[in-house]
Amino acid sequence: MSDLRRELYRGKSKTVYEIGSESELLVQFRDDATAHNAAKHAILADKGRTNSAVDGFIMQILAEQGIKTHWLKRISETEIIVRRLDMIPVECVLRNRAAGGICKRLGLEKGRSFAPPIFEFFFKDDALGDPLINTAHILSLNWATEAEILGMKALTHQVNAILTPIFDQAGFILVDFKLEFGRYQGELILGDEFTLDGCRLWDKVSAEIYDKDRFRQDLGDVIAFYQKAASRLGVPLKV
Repeated sequence: MSDLRRELYRGKSKTVYEIGSESELLVQFRDDATAHNAAKHAILADKGRTNSAVDGFIMQILAEQGIKTHWLKRISETEIIVRRLDMIPVECVLRNRAAGGICKRLGLEKGRSFAPPIFEFFFKDDALGDPLINTAHILSLNWATEAEILGMKALTHQVNAILTPIFDQAGFILVDFKLEFGRYQGELILGDEFTLDGCRLWDKVSAEIYDKDRFRQDLGDVIAFYQKAASRLGVPLKV
């Protein structure tokens, strides 16, 4: 397969390759860690392997619960094969508690519970800082249809309902997370990834941070905590 690879896209922590298939791509999880729109960067050994394992574990759980995803199989400790999607350029963020940007925007106390959870759309554009948007932006700029907007919202809430008790049983609070969606053969399905880079995860008792905020806030031991979280969830780190 390596002979057929052609780099299609290099993101902040993943590289996407064409592999000679019209319907499939190869995604490599790298050890790069970034924050503050990539102003902060480091290489953290084992990050790619850990994120790939967590992503595969979560995607398979979601698939078993009826959520259609782009994930097909893990072929090495850092590489997966996925369906090739026509990605919608928005991020769907679901917040069960207040943390990060919403605290600054609305003056909220960190940790405040939201009932029901808060759903937000952001335009996926690093140069613009991934600005907050609404459905009018998405419709007027033809990023997605009204049916797709409703679908993204419904699927994001469904993912939350599936994952929250799983993290709870492992002793965690799933504070928030982001998802991205794309079209595959005319159908809206989940794409991108679900890793500790793209969610916030706190210990239920101590409130200790087990996510990318450890890197953002210089708390140290980033990968050690990622792997502790994986272990508590029952994620097999080996292929």
